[in-house]
Amino acid sequence: MIIPPGLDVATTVLLLGCSTLTSLLTATLGAGGGVLLLLLLALWLPPAIIIPVHGLIQLGSNGGRAALTWRHIDWRLLRAFAPGVALGVLAGALLLVTLPPAIWQLSIGLFVLYLCWGPPLPRAALGATGTFAAAALTSFASLFVGATGPLVAAFVKQTQTDRYRTVATFALAMVLQHAPKLLVFGTAGFIFRDWLAFALAMIAAGFAGTWLGVRLLGTVSDRRFSRLLNVVLTVLALRLLWQAVDALLGSSAGLSV
Repeated sequence: MIIPPGLDVATTVLLLGCSTLTSLLTATLGAGGGVLLLLLLALWLPPAIIIPVHGLIQLGSNGGRAALTWRHIDWRLLRAFAPGVALGVLAGALLLVTLPPAIWQLSIGLFVLYLCWGPPLPRAALGATGTFAAAALTSFASLFVGATGPLVAAFVKQTQTDRYRTVATFALAMVLQHAPKLLVFGTAGFIFRDWLAFALAMIAAGFAGTWLGVRLLGTVSDRRFSRLLNVVLTVLALRLLWQAVDALLGSSAGLSV
């Protein structure tokens, strides 16, 4: 049944439309749709459901984007990225120790801003070792915070100059990151079966947005694409910083009462 527990027909249809629009955003601008969809899901889904269901939808959405742009994928970068994903997810699954979400949000937000507006990373950081480390860190964090996409996008952007290679490589990087994460949630007891039909419908709706977005991508120059992606990532980073500061101030106020 497409309508999952706790949602009505109108809300489900609204979320399907949002899946189309957010996938269109990511395919056209390189990032942003995944985090926006996470925010929208958070309006209606219980907190314990959000990250697993979002991960399942994003696995399919990014898989569709990667399939449509596979000729442009930077396989060299992903050969170093994949082992880092495995290490990061394994470490997160074994340790089951998390920093407060606000700390992750603060760290991710600041680093995204640095990658967008700071000096370019040294070439060594963009090589196999740096890519491996970036994959491990973001994959570990993705188990606990559903907002590591902007950091991965900002890192991939540093390694690419072509807009198609940026979108394609980022899409497959997120497939690699979401797949083992879902295995961890399934092992921990999350019942994906209850949400599978809804997720498949969201993925199908998202594929329509991706198809249109990839075509719109052809109307944007590489230089303009880079600027737009910087703006999108900056907005997302500032939102993460706002959330982090708000949470930290709230916890401090609670302790002082």
